[in-house]
Amino acid sequence: MKGNMNNMMKQMQKMQKKMMKAQDELHEMVFEASAGGGMVTVTANGKKEITDVKIEEDVVDPDDVDMLQDLILAATNDVLNQIDEKTNDTMGQFTKGMNLPGGGMF
Repeated sequence: MKGNMNNMMKQMQKMQKKMMKAQDELHEMVFEASAGGGMVTVTANGKKEITDVKIEEDVVDPDDVDMLQDLILAATNDVLNQIDEKTNDTMGQFTKGMNLPGGGMF
């Protein structure tokens, strides 16, 4: 019985190391999304930190600030959704088959 418990603990530690490595790799990834046919581009890292925003001069119209704001929001939401999807795909492999509270999402 004790041997099974030790083996299970080793497996859990091994899985935890893999999870931490996967999470570190996710945090280092770069995600990019654009809106308006590339008029606004937002870049973020896997920690959901926005690292860059590029706005083409052609889209800067003082008479239509609302459109620019909408493009920035669309690109930002898109990049954040990309990060969520990649995180769920990557980290979900560790929680498959486990009955964790909250669905096992990170």
